[in-house]
Amino acid sequence: MKKILVLGSTGSIGQQTLQVIADNPDLFQLTGLVCNNNVQKLEEQINRLKPKFVGINQKGVSLNQELYQEIKFFYQEAGILEMVKSLDYDLLVMAIVGAAGLKPTLAAINRGKDVALATKEVMVLAGELIQRNKQKAKIFPIDSEHSAIWQSMRSGTKSEIEKVILTCSGGPFRSTPIEKFSEITVEQALHHPNWKMGRRITIDSATLMNKGLEVIEAKWLFDISESQIEVVVHPQSILHSAVIFQDGSMIGQMGVTDMKVPIQYALTYPQRIKNNYPRLSLTDIRKLEFEAPDTNKFPCLRLAYEVLKSGGSLPTVLNAADEIAIELFLKRKIVFNDIPILIEKVINKHQAISSPDLEEILKVDSWARKTALDCANI
Repeated sequence: MKKILVLGSTGSIGQQTLQVIADNPDLFQLTGLVCNNNVQKLEEQINRLKPKFVGINQKGVSLNQELYQEIKFFYQEAGILEMVKSLDYDLLVMAIVGAAGLKPTLAAINRGKDVALATKEVMVLAGELIQRNKQKAKIFPIDSEHSAIWQSMRSGTKSEIEKVILTCSGGPFRSTPIEKFSEITVEQALHHPNWKMGRRITIDSATLMNKGLEVIEAKWLFDISESQIEVVVHPQSILHSAVIFQDGSMIGQMGVTDMKVPIQYALTYPQRIKNNYPRLSLTDIRKLEFEAPDTNKFPCLRLAYEVLKSGGSLPTVLNAADEIAIELFLKRKIVFNDIPILIEKVINKHQAISSPDLEEILKVDSWARKTALDCANI
């Protein structure tokens, strides 16, 4: 029985993780849940799953503890870290969006606890730092693309890898002329053609920044160079990613667009278990298309490669500036094609720090957010 602590339980990945756990009661035991502020969804999860430990991150948000006397509650960042550092669990599922997932992930790794990682920002901000500290624990990717790479890599050794192919749907504006980008609405950007995701990752998918962040994540997850990572646009999202080995063989992972599959694999690794999730029918696939990404239309992908090559604290700046730019776009204070312009302005103002520690990463993250607001004149 594997004991699992889920951080970000009320988000899309968190909810699907709980479904996988509920589908396999003989394999998994839920230790605890953590959410940000969605107490209505949290209460439903508590009543259904009966966890013994519950965390709420946002200040001023709480539940009536008299109704849940058998549960121990933890609050805000300090309480969440106490859960990660003190509770008895075998696997931490990290599904907290953004930089907020960094400290808990590092705390789990330092305890020697394995992490199923759905938060790419953790590796973007601190991939090098985590590489230096993860000898005690394993990190299992939940992102469909990184799970596909991880699964494909089992066909050979790391030294045999020539290239990783990171596939990308191209987002909702793959065929939209760049001249129309300033007219893109929030509602249009939030309508992803293939996946149902949170607001930030959906906008990142529309700008291709999501794929840029995944390039950075892949480097640190798999300890490969940026020159070994190729992004390929694949609108159907059937081939989730692939690996090319030095003998020319390409091994890829295909499947329906169902995040429960990579979640389950991360929870059961190295075993595969039976489920009743939808299957891919090859005879139903009309065509599979592949093309190179257009970095003139989508400069966020170019920026990601550039900061990865330069390294140090620049990926932290990229991520923080992107979060602010998306917030401003969602609030309709900037237009869609202002997003990469604002990010690049912040990057150009930063004096990079090589091999930053946790304190430096957090300071740079805070600086980049403030600078992004200053550059946007907000």
